[in-house]
Amino acid sequence: MDAAKDALHAQLVQLRTSIDDIEFLQRLEDQTNVPKEYLSAGGAALLLVMIFLGISAGSISSIVGFVYPAFKSFQALEHRVSGEVTQWLIYWVVYAFFSIIEVFADFLLYWIPFYYAFKIAFLAWAMLPQTRGAKFLYDSFLKDFLKSNETKIDAALKNAKSAASKVEAETTKTVKEAAKAAIENVAENMKKSGDDKKEE
Repeated sequence: MDAAKDALHAQLVQLRTSIDDIEFLQRLEDQTNVPKEYLSAGGAALLLVMIFLGISAGSISSIVGFVYPAFKSFQALEHRVSGEVTQWLIYWVVYAFFSIIEVFADFLLYWIPFYYAFKIAFLAWAMLPQTRGAKFLYDSFLKDFLKSNETKIDAALKNAKSAASKVEAETTKTVKEAAKAAIENVAENMKKSGDDKKEE
């Protein structure tokens, strides 16, 4: 039992040293008188419980998939680190591909227990610099798939763009016609109202 306590204490000390730079946690520790390593561990435990119980799991997984990668992408662009820029571009390609698959398989994914826990684990694996899972997926699968279907994808995007332009033109025309008819109707009603008052 003492060995387990010592191991836990060592992990908490290591956690504390890794989060010492976070000013928000220091302020929270000062306000609550609860050590920041306990606050961090408790927050992580609460987050895990929420994910496993499905409480806001979709929102949490979206935040995990966007916030850290967006921040690291911003840093890579601002500091002009070419390897980092490439890594985050690859992550966004993998994330987009995953999101497209998720949209079409959504009705099936609903029935998978702990889907969002698996999704968050997958996104963490894909984004973390230690694992570089996105690069692995891109190099072993996506690159070849996208290169072999590049012309089809470009054609589909071109068709979608022209269809969207046609829909926009038709919608604009319909809205203009409806607005014109509404203005004419209002003008006619105002004229009738004025004529009725004159007759009285």
